[in-house]
Amino acid sequence: MRTLTELELPLTGRSSGKVRESWPLPDGRRLLVTTDRFSAMDRVVGAAVHKGQVLNRLAAWWFERVGDLVDHHLVTVPDPNCSIVTDVVPLPVEVIVRGHITGSTSTSLWTLYERGDRHLYGHTLPDGLRAHEPLPSPLVTPTTKARSGGHDEPVGVAEVAATGLVESDTWDRVVDVARSLFDRAAKLAAEAGLILADTKYEFGLDPDGRLLLIDEIHTPDSSRYWVAATYEERLAAGLAPESHDKEPVRLALRELGFRGDGPAPELPENTWTETTRRYVELFESLTRQRIIETTGPLEDRITTNLTDAGVIPSCS
Repeated sequence: MRTLTELELPLTGRSSGKVRESWPLPDGRRLLVTTDRFSAMDRVVGAAVHKGQVLNRLAAWWFERVGDLVDHHLVTVPDPNCSIVTDVVPLPVEVIVRGHITGSTSTSLWTLYERGDRHLYGHTLPDGLRAHEPLPSPLVTPTTKARSGGHDEPVGVAEVAATGLVESDTWDRVVDVARSLFDRAAKLAAEAGLILADTKYEFGLDPDGRLLLIDEIHTPDSSRYWVAATYEERLAAGLAPESHDKEPVRLALRELGFRGDGPAPELPENTWTETTRRYVELFESLTRQRIIETTGPLEDRITTNLTDAGVIPSCS
């Protein structure tokens, strides 16, 4: 009753991702349902209470605050876990903007830098950088989108257009927008006592060829947030920053020897309890809104709200 991991609706054309379920709707729209499933290292590794609500509502909050920078796909939010969006053709790259050198995955800047790489994603980094420090300036670092069961792969900024992954003019626009989005988000995060270390953006084209910001934006799944008040002290002590994102789950998996291949190990319950706390605290710090508690099964609430919104037919 407390987590949403599966959902059946009287709709056709279902598509399933690691975290989201989606169904096409009339008039070029799509229903997105954000579950509580938790993905790390390109695998579903468990579920966390309230996670789907945090992602869905926080993304909607951010879309409202960046609409002057780029058009986005959000139409309405009929339920805390659901969004109605404009259906688009996604671009085949994810756009990661990094303000700090950090991370523990195979494509993270710090992982690559620590092993000696200095030419990364089309950028040249100086020697002497330390983990979690700010970069000289934020970097746009694209990755290709992995197919199911695969892993995202780094690609240079110039290679995206040169290899035909994205048309040149569109890609130039994407890079400019991504930088503007990151600057806006970093400032708003700082006002909430947070450091936005890095984040991921996805874009798509609507039937008219209009560029839209899609998927989620500035959530703890797609971003790395640190607590500003303890940042300097922890770095001086040789500790990683205090985070409000999925990094603790990644680190717990790494401690168990998991690197993204094969079945994921089961994580202890306290890992998921702590993850929920971090996600909820981030949501409430940024939005000044409260989590919506549901006493019954989440599936029942979602079905009722989607019926009231006319998304699915009434059973009566």
